[in-house]
Order: sequence, then C-alpha cells, then structure tokens
Amino acid sequence: MKSIRIEELRTDKVPEKLEDMGMENWYAVQVRTGREESVLHLIKKIVDRTVLTECFIPYCERMKRYQGEWHKERSVLFPGYVFLITERVDELFQELKKIPEFTKILGDGAGFIPLREEERKMLTDTGGRDHLFEMSRGYIVGDQVIITSGPIKKMEGKITFIDRHKRFAVVQMDMFGRKIDVKIGLEIVRKQSKGEYKHGN
Repeated sequence: MKSIRIEELRTDKVPEKLEDMGMENWYAVQVRTGREESVLHLIKKIVDRTVLTECFIPYCERMKRYQGEWHKERSVLFPGYVFLITERVDELFQELKKIPEFTKILGDGAGFIPLREEERKMLTDTGGRDHLFEMSRGYIVGDQVIITSGPIKKMEGKITFIDRHKRFAVVQMDMFGRKIDVKIGLEIVRKQSKGEYKHGN
C-alpha cells in the first residue's frame, strides 16, 4: 500500500484577497512524487466538500524541445505535494482516511501546521487564481542575472543555477518551514559582459 504523508492543507475557491481567507488555513499534503494529479483527483472525488474549500497543485511553465521545436508545457512546481484549504482540518483528516491509500497529516506533535502567511501570499500573488507560474524572462550581465518579467521577479529567492539551453532556473526559497530548490521556467534573452552593457547604455 502506497503512503501519503500530509504536512499542510487548505480548501476550495481561491479568495480574491488574502483578507477574505477568514479562518481557513492552507496545508501541503506530501504524496509520492508523480502521484500528485491522481491523488488530487481522488480527493476531489471522495472528500466531503463541506470540509474542503479547495485542493490544487501549483504548476509552472517550462519549455521543452522535441520534434525539432520548442513547446511550452506545464510541470508540477512542488513535486510530491498537493495543497488543500480548509477551516476544519480535523474533520478533513477523517475524510482523507476514505482515500484508498494511507494518509497522515504531519505536524509538530501538538497539532497540524498550516502554511505561513508569507508562503500563502507567494502562491496567490505569483501563481494567481490558476496556480500557474508562467515563464520568466531576463538577461545576464557579467555574473549578474537581471529578471525583467515573470514569477521569479516577484519571488524572494536566490537563483542557484541557470540552464540557458533547457530554459529553466533553480531557485532556492523558503517553503514548508525549510529551504527548498524549485525549477522554474526562465528564458534568458541575451548575455552581455559588463563592458558591453555599459557601452550599450
């Protein structure tokens, strides 16, 4: 039997503003990597909607090359996690037991721990109502990366790696109470030396 560990949750309809969230909390349910969408489908199908406001998976746009062309595709932003929103986490946990896979909501031993406000804000401000982190764009001057548009420009994170050929960046960010590395689509439109940049400006 496959196991699903649940760290944090929250519910259904994304509020227009953070102030409209009321007492609802967001939690990240840890699942087996690659099983995110199937688990999300089971939650939507089985769990009583009166205890679940929303369940979703944040995605990011990535460029992939095949058949001689570049194609824009969606990838799971946080592999191994499904997000839930609820104000009735104890009842939700009981509902999750209906899923034909073992589930467990992780906490600190005293209770379930919801996402922090800054984590929720990052997801809503950057991913929007569709929970989609679109492609970012930028350029490189010397050893400095200048992000001109996209979610990376909004995120407070440190770019640790850029693959210009595969068009993505690895960004280190605070999430789930720790620092994690996430891959986000990034198009580097040009690369210049500092001398070239100063001359051009």
